[in-house]
Amino acid sequence: MTIISPILVVAEAAIETFIPFLMAAIIDQGIRPGNLNLVVRVGLLLLVMALFSLVMGAGASWVSSQAAAGYAKNLRQDLFYHIQTFSFQNLDQFSTSSLVTRLTTDITNIQTAYQMLIRIAFRAPSMLIFSIVMAFTVNAEMAWLFVIVVPILAVGLVTIVSKSRPLFRQVFKRYDQLNRVVRENLRGIRVVKTYGQQDSETAKFKAASGNIFKVFSKAQRIVALNMPLMQLVINTTMLLLSWFGAKLIVGKQLEVGQFVSLFSYSTSILFSLNMLSMIFSQLSVSQASAERVVEVLNSESAIADKPDARTDVANGAIDFERVSFRYPGTKKDQLHDVDLHIKSGQTIGIIGETGTSKSTLVELIPRLYDATAGTVRVAGQDVRDYDLKTLRDNVSVVLQTTTLFSGTIRDNLKWGDADATDEEIQHAAQLAQADGFIQTLPQGYDTPLEQTGQNVSGGQKQRLTIARALLKHPKILILDNATSATDTNTEAKIWQAFRHEMPDVTKLIITQRLGGIVDADKILIMAGGKIAAAGTHSELLAENEWYRQLYDTQTKRGGGQHD
Repeated sequence: MTIISPILVVAEAAIETFIPFLMAAIIDQGIRPGNLNLVVRVGLLLLVMALFSLVMGAGASWVSSQAAAGYAKNLRQDLFYHIQTFSFQNLDQFSTSSLVTRLTTDITNIQTAYQMLIRIAFRAPSMLIFSIVMAFTVNAEMAWLFVIVVPILAVGLVTIVSKSRPLFRQVFKRYDQLNRVVRENLRGIRVVKTYGQQDSETAKFKAASGNIFKVFSKAQRIVALNMPLMQLVINTTMLLLSWFGAKLIVGKQLEVGQFVSLFSYSTSILFSLNMLSMIFSQLSVSQASAERVVEVLNSESAIADKPDARTDVANGAIDFERVSFRYPGTKKDQLHDVDLHIKSGQTIGIIGETGTSKSTLVELIPRLYDATAGTVRVAGQDVRDYDLKTLRDNVSVVLQTTTLFSGTIRDNLKWGDADATDEEIQHAAQLAQADGFIQTLPQGYDTPLEQTGQNVSGGQKQRLTIARALLKHPKILILDNATSATDTNTEAKIWQAFRHEMPDVTKLIITQRLGGIVDADKILIMAGGKIAAAGTHSELLAENEWYRQLYDTQTKRGGGQHD
């Protein structure tokens, strides 16, 4: 369709530019000498050409709109698919709000420009060239006027575009900021209302919106110079055309019909220039959008598969060998020189104060990030040697911040295994202590979940995400404060089920509650991006003062004897 539209547009322009030539013939050879037969014949030809032009124009409009919509759809899909390949490092580089803007507003701007390019951008130059050629055919002396006017206007348009384009790029960056403010507000609207911060949030939105207004207004003031410039050129051209035309007619060097056709060609030429100015204005906006989209498409994932990547994970053994990690753009290591060896099937508890990089440690196992230095191994193999999908199919991660998607409970659980049977789904839910509350729902496992799972409690959402992770049948299960919203009784049942039903699965449990990890094979205490201490519950209770105080606080409220 992209090819068909320009062909139709050029044909339409060719027909339209021939019409004034026939009009001149009607006036000079038909009306003035009184040759009505010629008037009728040429008039019928004009009617046929006008109908052809109408059909060509309508066809070009339909084809261009379809082509632009299809192009936008394909571009949006390509962009979305590319984002799916991004590592966390890439996602940190482009904020969520920025990616949303690029997928919506920027793509729409490109679609508009694309439709203009395959229709107006072909029509305007075609009309311009054909009209100038026909004007030279009628009267070369008068036609030189158009050749002089076009470059003058072109210089003005290029200047306007070059000045406005950087400003439009700033506008879209501010759209990213506005989207971030809106997204944060809507996600935390309950907290906003609870704390009565509506006025504060409104002020933040007003400031973000005001920033867009300032920059956009400045850009529009520059673009607005386009119309006065066009009007100046049009009026000047018409004035000069009338003056020269009148002189030539009086001197018998130009016929009235020829003058009418030249006037018509001047209108077509100036109208074409006006359309080109509209294209330049839109391109100022769309070019900034295109650069933002290309920026994402040109960003290669920081984590990618090797050509000969391994496609099998033998067991759940984990080794950290002098591993350090820092986030891109920062100067401080979040993890420093970590050595850790975990046998397959072991249960490892991980505790520590807030900000001690507990989550960062486990995120290196499924390669959500890559270590800055050192090596992380699973089943004795460097994690960078595995096929990413294979690795992540064998490593299930359950985060404290739960994410559920629109659809039924069954749909959400089957994210773990799309081919899971009803029995497998129910068994996973039973292990996660979710089957009980699911059975009380009117539609059971077919109960629709609202956006982000708002119709279930925080603890219920956590149990659903645990069940979803279990359906992957992983060799390694990572639980990052995954039971923080459940009551202690339910949490104890979950740990008991794991011990009995999943003895061969390596389990890493980040928690603040010691009750769930006292039976762990090893407990790690994180501090300052390092493993400050490691041992069993009994060993740490006897040897580590910080652990002993934490245990006393949670079990005996600061006093009493140890078990």
